[in-house]
Amino acid sequence: MVIGPKELLQLVKKIKLVENLSERELTNPEGAGFDIRLDEVYKLVKTKKTAFLGIEDRLTPDIKLMAKFNEKKKKFVKLMPNGFYLVTTLEKTNLPKDITAHSFARSTLFRCGLQLLCTQVAPGYSGILTFGIKNVGNLPIKIELGARIAHLQFEYVKGGGSRYRGQWQGGRVAATRKEKQV
Repeated sequence: MVIGPKELLQLVKKIKLVENLSERELTNPEGAGFDIRLDEVYKLVKTKKTAFLGIEDRLTPDIKLMAKFNEKKKKFVKLMPNGFYLVTTLEKTNLPKDITAHSFARSTLFRCGLQLLCTQVAPGYSGILTFGIKNVGNLPIKIELGARIAHLQFEYVKGGGSRYRGQWQGGRVAATRKEKQV
């Protein structure tokens, strides 16, 4: 069952379930979870190396930071048609082993022609979140850093989950070298 905002706010205070929530989310969350905001935007960089996903090994493409949120200065980034980007969130999750989270795109994204590629957040994961964004429309889209891009819903894992132990723990965006998968 989805955990409601009243209980989520208690968990934010008690165990720092989510850190760096906006004032809006702390005082008047909407729906059945929290909206989370855009922090960094990366583009994949073409290099001589080939990205690889194997049974035991992996290597992600190189990335280049395009823009980062700055609380003191409005910043925007233009997402080009057919462009693919990796983005991170301003918020950091600290999930205990009995709670998982599911991320959903805010509808304004697809109304603009943007597709948010996201996944579930495993019990025990602690860190910022990384998503993919693809401009599937035919127009460039200007997006402000700090804008709400996704909604997180949380659920208890009946019987308890197993703690996330992967290499993305802490919010790493890409692998810098070929590595063994955990």
